[in-house]
Amino acid sequence: MIRKANLNDAKKIQKLINSYADNKVMLPRSLNHLYEHIREFMVYVDDNDEIKGCCAAHIFWNDLAEIKALAVDKDYLKKGAGKQLVEACIQDVKSLGIKKVFALTYVDKFFSKIGFNQINRDNLPQKIWQECIHCPKFPECDEIAVIKNIE
Repeated sequence: MIRKANLNDAKKIQKLINSYADNKVMLPRSLNHLYEHIREFMVYVDDNDEIKGCCAAHIFWNDLAEIKALAVDKDYLKKGAGKQLVEACIQDVKSLGIKKVFALTYVDKFFSKIGFNQINRDNLPQKIWQECIHCPKFPECDEIAVIKNIE
């Protein structure tokens, strides 16, 4: 089941995201960051309401949002949780009038399967100057930029 995240979910979301960050495939998130951005998050929960996945949608401009912090418990990989999370985030921002969503990823094949197309990161100047400039990988980022029209 997919639901909006709440403040009580922040520590579990952090644990899940940072388990990927420990393997250098995601950036870590501080608890403070998660509390500040909890409204952007959707979570995938099991029958016991235990978080097994998370994803956020961050608005950048009047027609552009980023799908970010997508993390799924290893036991739930390739079972549709990631796709459901991304789709829930897309529906959330679409309801606000967003026309395009993008992501920076190492798993571009996953995003390609759900309708995203690869683009040059230079086409995302808002992202680069708002967030990427603070990343330890900047300017040597090796993530792949993907985008999807959601009109």
